[in-house]
Amino acid sequence: MSARHRSIALAVTPGMPIFDLAVPCHVFGTDRPGLPDPWYDLRVCAIGPGGEGAGDPVAARSWFAARTPYGTEELISADTVIVPASADVRGDPPEELIDALREAHRRGARIVSLCSGAFTLAATGLLDGRTAATHWMYAALFAERYPAVRLDPSVLYVDHGDVLTGAGSTACIDVCLHLVREDYGSEAANTLARQLVAPAHRPGGQAQYIEAPLPERTDDSLAPLLHWAAERLHEPLTVADLARRAHTSPRTLTRRFHSATGTTPLRWLQAQRIARARELLESGDLPVDRIAELCGLGTAANLRRHFTRAVGVPPHDYRRAFRARESRPLAWSRPQESRPQESRPQAAV
Repeated sequence: MSARHRSIALAVTPGMPIFDLAVPCHVFGTDRPGLPDPWYDLRVCAIGPGGEGAGDPVAARSWFAARTPYGTEELISADTVIVPASADVRGDPPEELIDALREAHRRGARIVSLCSGAFTLAATGLLDGRTAATHWMYAALFAERYPAVRLDPSVLYVDHGDVLTGAGSTACIDVCLHLVREDYGSEAANTLARQLVAPAHRPGGQAQYIEAPLPERTDDSLAPLLHWAAERLHEPLTVADLARRAHTSPRTLTRRFHSATGTTPLRWLQAQRIARARELLESGDLPVDRIAELCGLGTAANLRRHFTRAVGVPPHDYRRAFRARESRPLAWSRPQESRPQESRPQAAV
């Protein structure tokens, strides 16, 4: 491991989410068997009230508070600075934190944001002209506030070497494991992932977790057509079919459709077919080829191609991750004195 990455400063601001604080502390602040020694030197740095090493607690969300003697001075001098999620993505980040991040970066620190911490990082200007990630729920607001940043809401993280941004919630684990992989190598990251009972590298990205409801923009005159089409996804519908149903020309329908939904009729149909496939994969045991027929995607191969492109993972992996299971009573048994076995990947359908 390069010595320049050993010290890590975790910026704590009032109201920050507990999960984003806990994950880096659990990964970088805990000595574990089987991992390189020395491990990281983690310092939790209070920014805002109680900062500057005063030792006063900084209130996080709910009933937790971080009491630490470290503040902006330790943050600026760290090798890696981690910026967790913001308490309020619509408000302005603390100027003290913005100045400290700029100074730390100028001195050569690696700056990492978790979840909506990308808003804080973007406010420093360090993301201008770069691709970045954040929680998909904040994508529209982030793009509006920071148009100079190329946001990619479909990925789990983006690493530029000196600046790294991560997606939302459990993607914090992916980001931290990626840092360990970069610093100590794949073997250490895999060992840590097994101890955390987490995948060392998740396939796909945020796309598999993004809900796909009907667009908020509506045109009441098109509502019957959308409902009619949604009930016939299994049929090979064309723009001409939709236009005949709406008693208009294909050109006029396309214009009205774009105004109402923000997309074209065929793209809307494709999105609805993928959404229907997700529902069927989550709720039952139908074979993939049958799901392809019911969604109007024809064959299993065609479904795999379009589903993977839209969602980020193949249908089989999606079903394994999201399939709803009936609640059953827990069957308790005496633990077996055998060595735990690793879960091995299965072939994708």
